[in-house]
Amino acid sequence: MSIPLSVLDLAPVPSGSTASESLRRTVDLARLAESLGYVRHWFAEHHSMPSVASAAPEILIAHVAAATRHIHVGSGGIMLPNHSPLKVAETFRTLAGLHPGRIDLGLGRAPGSEPAASRALRAFEGEQFPALLSEMWAYCHGGFPEGHPFRKIRAMPDDVPLPPIWILGSSGASARMAGAAGMGYSFASHFSPTPAAPAFQAYKSSFQPSEAFARPHAILGVAVVCAETEAEAERQASTMDLAWLRIRRGEFLPLPSPEEAAAHAYTDFEREAVAEYRQRTIVGTPPQVRAAIESMATACAADEVMIVSNLHDPVARLRSYELVASAFLD
Repeated sequence: MSIPLSVLDLAPVPSGSTASESLRRTVDLARLAESLGYVRHWFAEHHSMPSVASAAPEILIAHVAAATRHIHVGSGGIMLPNHSPLKVAETFRTLAGLHPGRIDLGLGRAPGSEPAASRALRAFEGEQFPALLSEMWAYCHGGFPEGHPFRKIRAMPDDVPLPPIWILGSSGASARMAGAAGMGYSFASHFSPTPAAPAFQAYKSSFQPSEAFARPHAILGVAVVCAETEAEAERQASTMDLAWLRIRRGEFLPLPSPEEAAAHAYTDFEREAVAEYRQRTIVGTPPQVRAAIESMATACAADEVMIVSNLHDPVARLRSYELVASAFLD
């Protein structure tokens, strides 16, 4: 592949199916991705969303890592404000001990849920993210000063380092922090209207080499729908159009089918909103998708592209990832 490709998996839940079925299908995608040469398979963390089954990425990481051989498996990401930093450190050290060299720890600063679920999670405020990150790091690197109540705590297993840490962003606010800390950086262009290039520039200009990252590594997250024909790609993408519109209206439902999307009576305002969303989504045949991905990656100097495809039909979803990979075979 001319540019490394990876997978972002939300374990999407189609209408007419169940969340547990979606969880069991994650292995199908991971094994396919591994066979096609994808570099990573990351799981997002979302809560109280009927269209998303990946509420516990760490469990899915363990499940998929055990079912694959060499693909990197990780979080995209763990929403740190929802968790105890000690628990995150111990969870990911455990995963790294079980699957050496294959685990990634992607961290986000948002709760990853709607306000009521955030309250139920007892989530910290997003602006506390740097302090939470520092605390998690200190458990594993002896960073607490003398006399600190946490100084003697050991994040077990203590013979395993934390996996490489990636900071997730959608506006560039975390880019300089990731660079200065010598961490990886991933930008979610699949839902952010903010251009990725300024964030990547800030990240790379502030980068300081670390043990985990000798050089900067910036991942661009992109929503993609690929099919053999433009018409079929458009039909499959209609699921994502209506799903996004519903979320914007505060309606949390399973992913609609293309038939449900075709039957929806879009208002003029909704059509404009979907058109704006489509500016951040790549839809088309393999050659069209490759050209669009390469254009986006070149514009922001991305080192890797991570693809998310939330389609109603599980077979069409796998086929989309397969066609994208085939488009990049040299």
